[in-house]
Amino acid sequence: MSDNIEKAIFAGGCFWCMVEPFDERPGIKSVISGYTGGTLENPTYEQVCSNTTGHLEAVQITFDPTIVSYQELVELFWQQIDPTDTGGQFHDRGESYQTAIYFTNNEQKEIAEESKATLAQSGKFNKPIVVPILEAKKFYDAEEEHQYYYKKNQSHYRAYKKGSGRAQFIEDNWQNKYDKEELKQRLTPEQYRVTQEDGTEQPFQNEYWNHEEEGIYVDIVSGKALFSSEDKFDANCGWPSFTKPVVPQHVTEHLDTTAGMIRTEVRSKDANSHLGHIFEDGPVDKGGLRYCINSAAVRFVKKQDLEKEGYGQYSYIFR
Repeated sequence: MSDNIEKAIFAGGCFWCMVEPFDERPGIKSVISGYTGGTLENPTYEQVCSNTTGHLEAVQITFDPTIVSYQELVELFWQQIDPTDTGGQFHDRGESYQTAIYFTNNEQKEIAEESKATLAQSGKFNKPIVVPILEAKKFYDAEEEHQYYYKKNQSHYRAYKKGSGRAQFIEDNWQNKYDKEELKQRLTPEQYRVTQEDGTEQPFQNEYWNHEEEGIYVDIVSGKALFSSEDKFDANCGWPSFTKPVVPQHVTEHLDTTAGMIRTEVRSKDANSHLGHIFEDGPVDKGGLRYCINSAAVRFVKKQDLEKEGYGQYSYIFR
């Protein structure tokens, strides 16, 4: 195994919901659902759910720390859970659904403890942060039907995440809120119209439709990385077009029935800003999708400025 490979283990309730947030992010090699913390060897799903094995449902993340830091993974972990709940997570109750951070070395332990203390001192929650930080024990892979469940059973997964109360909790407690008046002051009238009022700019008369420099395009509101020049192509449509996002979790898809059409709208996850639409007429060898994005919804960061502007983790794209 490469020296640039580490493992992180998090228990955050139902492991179905703990794979998607980490999967397919830059630097993530795999996210495996499984069981850890208990005494029974090679436990089954039924045995763990009986709350008699001492095991918790967990995910084991294999990652490249030169691309994504353990600190970033811990911060992302907090944003998937209710860190004040000792009895499980949301609808799922009992020992096997409790939370924990399992460290694999002393550096991970220190980072996790410092992150937990920072969260506790922030006053974000009016209850204690109760997630234990424990030394990692043997991790057992869960059965195949539980691996990458969010991909294999998308409809059921989404209904479960919503029905369990997790999705609403994340939105209420971890979603950034942006003040409309502040945005009016910070954005140009066109940027505000496009991102906050679901506007569409004129084709062939926008900043990036034929832009060819190397770099990334970030959310004009939140600053989150959205698209890369490596995935940009000339669709001859008058708007910047991309085959995929840099981080799939940074965008969301929504049914759009306005303008007498049925389309798929794409919005930024963090700021909930309108970005554009997704069409199925992109390059077939790249997946067949075309993310048609308004220039006014993004800001371009040059390849040589990534480190300086705080986007150094995306330098790997251009190596």
